Amino acid sequence: MKTTSYYPVLMTGDVAGTKAFYVAHFSFKPLFESDWYVHLQSTEDRRVNLGIVQGDHETIPEEGRGRTSGLLINFEVRDPDAVYERILAAGLPILRSLRDEPFGQRHFITKDPNG
Repeated sequence: MKTTSYYPVLMTGDVAGTKAFYVAHFSFKPLFESDWYVHLQSTEDRRVNLGIVQGDHETIPEEGRGRTSGLLINFEVRDPDAVYERILAAGLPILRSLRDEPFGQRHFITKDPNG
């Protein structure tokens, strides 16, 4: 199997609001938009993509509908301190403050307002 693309697709009850969050805070732009699906691409690296779908849309099998739990989306950036300050200034929730891990990672965790 030759994979030509890979990206997560987030199910949400608010496609427009979720799109606005990733566009405003994580430098994405819409490549495709409908009322039930949006495909976003990073303005900094076209290989970084994200899909957003209405969680109860008919294309999602019934057993696959609903809120997702246990999912983290990682954005590796050159300057996590600057991104953290920008996220704080925007008033986004901080679930884990910026910190250095013993295994060498420097990170923080915020939350998509729609799950």
